[in-house]
Amino acid sequence: MKEIAVKVEDNDLEKAMRILKKKIQNDGLFKRLRLKKNYEKPSEYRRRKKREAQRRQRIAEAKKRMRTRRS
Repeated sequence: MKEIAVKVEDNDLEKAMRILKKKIQNDGLFKRLRLKKNYEKPSEYRRRKKREAQRRQRIAEAKKRMRTRRS
């Protein structure tokens, strides 16, 4: 597991907490914790993985369409 660190500048703890929360969210830690909270049946796991792959594919296709439209 990689280490996540945030520097607190000028005693601005609120800003440091926002940065830390964003880093944790981008790392996917919240998602992993939520998934590990309860048992997930293998069929549910496969279904979730398939949905996630489809979502990633839709996003990639949308980005690709946006790039071709701009050119």
